[in-house]
Amino acid sequence: MAVQKDEVMSVGSSADIVFVRQIVRKWSIEQGFSLVDQTKIVTAASELARNMVDYGGGGKLHLEALSEGIRKALRLTFEDEGPGIPDLDLALKDGYTTGKGLGLGLSGSKRLVNEFELVSSVGGGTRITITKWK
Repeated sequence: MAVQKDEVMSVGSSADIVFVRQIVRKWSIEQGFSLVDQTKIVTAASELARNMVDYGGGGKLHLEALSEGIRKALRLTFEDEGPGIPDLDLALKDGYTTGKGLGLGLSGSKRLVNEFELVSSVGGGTRITITKWK
């Protein structure tokens, strides 16, 4: 798998989340994603960026445009140094929330992408990597 392009950006505010949506949309168009797949990856990115700001105190987003033969993908890694997630299974359950939302952010994001990896430790922050293939 080859990385065609990559970029790292800080995400710490609502304005940054808007920018995340814009840049992920732009990159998904460049990768040739359909409108439906663009919407899926942008929605997942928006949810994860919002969680990173609201629960992790902000962090970094690493964007990568990938290719493997004729296949193309976007891989997004959201990383914060927040309090971490004590129970990953519970956090991925539909309807579970520690905030005021619907509890669909993590589980919904997982359903919108092809690959989803969640690594978190209490006091050690959280890293979520998602990949959407064209």
